[in-house]
Amino acid sequence: MRTPVPRVAAIHDLSGFGRTSLTVAMPVLSSMGVQVCPLPTAVLSTHTSGFENFSFVDLTEQMHSILDHWQSLNLKFDAVYSGFLGSPEQVDIVARCIDMFRTPDGLAVVDPVMGDNGEMEPTMTLEMVHRMRWLVTKADIITPNFTEAAFLLDEKYTTEATVSTVKDWLRRLTAMGPSIAIITSVPVHGDERRSAVMAYNRRHDRFWKVDCSYIPAHYPGTGDTFASVVTGALLQGDSLPIAMDRAVQFVTMGIRATFGHNLPSRDGILLERVLDTLRAPVTSSSFELLDNDGEQCACR
Repeated sequence: MRTPVPRVAAIHDLSGFGRTSLTVAMPVLSSMGVQVCPLPTAVLSTHTSGFENFSFVDLTEQMHSILDHWQSLNLKFDAVYSGFLGSPEQVDIVARCIDMFRTPDGLAVVDPVMGDNGEMEPTMTLEMVHRMRWLVTKADIITPNFTEAAFLLDEKYTTEATVSTVKDWLRRLTAMGPSIAIITSVPVHGDERRSAVMAYNRRHDRFWKVDCSYIPAHYPGTGDTFASVVTGALLQGDSLPIAMDRAVQFVTMGIRATFGHNLPSRDGILLERVLDTLRAPVTSSSFELLDNDGEQCACR
């Protein structure tokens, strides 16, 4: 029986301080009318970006027990959405959750959290990269940033990617299994200050692009925020380009709400100041449909 509220199994870590992972996914998805059922991968005192000597508790064994109990309850989820994983063994747990707990028409969203700005997260290993390449084969949608896309494809990280290069990467990512790949933090060729989000829908053979406003700041957790809004928007029935656009606009609004306060960037964006906007109807959009043959936009 379908529940009146969409239900998501959110497989992320829980950081005691800093707006990342579950402390982002839960309020974002709840604000979008989605029930969030957390399956914590690890408990940390803080997130891993900008902090040293953080505590880290791997919850791999507990995750097995949680899924065993969920199975006894015959729970089903409209989406299984994974992010930061605490160990390579947790890849199999995510796959089990997708195979056993997702509804027949549900989504499997994998945000392959491994690093950013060309660097690997301090808790990540090459084994995790290898295992993540297998996990994306189980997904319907993946949302790597540009660094993570390079890891998945065994490509060298660069800040000089052309639209043609990113299109090739997107096709190769979807060839691994998912029908939709979204790459965030895509560098804009010829302008080091700007970035974009690009996506490819293999079933429709369409590329989409949303430009991101330049703000001279970097906040941890924005990738988690983006993926959470995309997941919520798709569950609400939005199209892929509208979901991307909503996510970019929300993250940009959060950054703008934070930037003027001159707070430590490791605190993350002031999510609480902008959550209410997720309930507002879509009134404008800026996505572009890219021509399959060239780099020009076919429409706007």
